[in-house]
Amino acid sequence: MRVERIPVEVSTRAPTGETACYVLGDDEALLVDPPAADEHVAAALDRVGSVAVTHHHPDHVGRVADCAAAADATVWCRRGREDAFRAATGVDPDRTFAEGTAIETGGGPVVVRDTPGHAPEHVAFETPDALVTGDLAVAAGSVVVASPEGDMRAYLASLRRVLARAPDRLLPAHGPVIDDPRATCERLIAHRLDRERRVLAAVEAGNRTVADIIDAAYDKDLSGVRDLAGLTVRAHLDKLEAAGRVEWDGSRAGPV
Repeated sequence: MRVERIPVEVSTRAPTGETACYVLGDDEALLVDPPAADEHVAAALDRVGSVAVTHHHPDHVGRVADCAAAADATVWCRRGREDAFRAATGVDPDRTFAEGTAIETGGGPVVVRDTPGHAPEHVAFETPDALVTGDLAVAAGSVVVASPEGDMRAYLASLRRVLARAPDRLLPAHGPVIDDPRATCERLIAHRLDRERRVLAAVEAGNRTVADIIDAAYDKDLSGVRDLAGLTVRAHLDKLEAAGRVEWDGSRAGPV
């Protein structure tokens, strides 16, 4: 299947300053995550038959309505998330998908895979040779899982699900193509579990507020991203509270 990767400059917290959208298929193709106006995206619209997104964050959906209208394309969204999709994109979906839905293109079907965690509606799109993963994985660094929308338990489960599927490549929205999916997923899982251990140790050492837990659990400069670190700590605390390992009321944490 033909896969075209188009990095687009867009307002995003990602270090790249870009979101990559993808055109999947030879004709009647699926356009995934059109984020902003771009001449290369516009040039591909004559062969686009469907538009979908991995999730509803602004740096992934900004051009959905315009691209769909220009291509006269079918607009897809996650089943059960129609209202949120409409609010994010400004367009009504024509069809909905769920795990295992096949979206037909001129190059064959693209199959939807549930990958929640970074966002509740997050999905990936599977081609015969690769998995378009949105914000599930990055080649370097880590993915923000920001409470309350982000769910750390779901995120780790999604990474493990991708490991089990063993795709040849991952095609992320930010950063380069990932040619070693297993190593990347294992690295991201290990990173999240290490951060969880650090958060738990911080709580057990007497830190109670998110601000204090950040100071204890992170050993790197958080300039410009401290707010994201705080939201991620909250997601870790949500997970630890659900597992019965800490007490957490949304403002203060304590040992069990």
